[in-house]
Amino acid sequence: MNISKEIKIGVLVLSGILLFIFGFNYLKGQNLLDSSRTFYAVYDNVEGLVPSTPVTISGKAVGKVKDISFKDDGSGKLLVTLLVDNSFQFSKNSKAELYETGLIGGKAIAIVPAFDGAPNAENQDILSGGIKAGLTDLVNQRLTPLQEKIEKMMVSADALLVNLNDVFDEKAKTDLKKAISGLSATMNSFEDTSNSLNKVIADNQEKINNVLINADKSLADFSEITNSLSEANLGNTVKELEGALKNFNTILANLDSGKGSIGKLLKDESVYNNLEGATAELEALLKDIKLHPKRYFRILSKKEIPYTEAESN
Repeated sequence: MNISKEIKIGVLVLSGILLFIFGFNYLKGQNLLDSSRTFYAVYDNVEGLVPSTPVTISGKAVGKVKDISFKDDGSGKLLVTLLVDNSFQFSKNSKAELYETGLIGGKAIAIVPAFDGAPNAENQDILSGGIKAGLTDLVNQRLTPLQEKIEKMMVSADALLVNLNDVFDEKAKTDLKKAISGLSATMNSFEDTSNSLNKVIADNQEKINNVLINADKSLADFSEITNSLSEANLGNTVKELEGALKNFNTILANLDSGKGSIGKLLKDESVYNNLEGATAELEALLKDIKLHPKRYFRILSKKEIPYTEAESN
């Protein structure tokens, strides 16, 4: 049987159309040869989600995002169409969760299966949509309070600068400049003094070295003296000194108690009275010798000189 050329061309064109439709739908995430189930999920915002994005369950890819469109109710919400492989069954109460795929952006949908005993999800069912907080959202949650604190700090800093400008008027600024200028002059003077001191030290380096050498020798001599004192028998000397002090204390105690001649002289009033009387008689004798010296020459003369009483005045 001969097939005409027109039939061959028609079959070829029809095959091309079928391959085009198959490839087009495959690129959109729909495999015409595969029996997949279609599910829907509604979101307020799907920024970063594009068709053909993988749909995963527990990290395993089980399908793709087929289409993203607005709902017809005028709410502005987005209806996402999901194609899921039939090989895995999950409850109709499962959740289609939107999450970030990495740090540089991009999002995917993960079906969080619910094993609650409810009926399995069927084709054309609407799953509950949700959004999982990603790293960017967490960072924004952390940075928002920090940003508020920074803004408050900037406002406080601005107020502080305004107050400083009010405090530092022209006179205060002039005085501050003068103080800084004086401080600079003081530092320059201190530098000159330091240079002069360095020059004096450099000029008298030899003398300073001699002084240090002499000081070292003096310390060495002092060390020798200290060693000599430490080696000397100071114990016996201290013991002898203690014995002498004890004897002296004994003598003082005897004197205080009236023992001995000196003690009796200090403590016995009769001795004192006798001594006082003897002193008075001696004084009278000396006075009489001054008044009648010839009277006492008879002791030395061979001729006796009669004694006469002194005339009373």
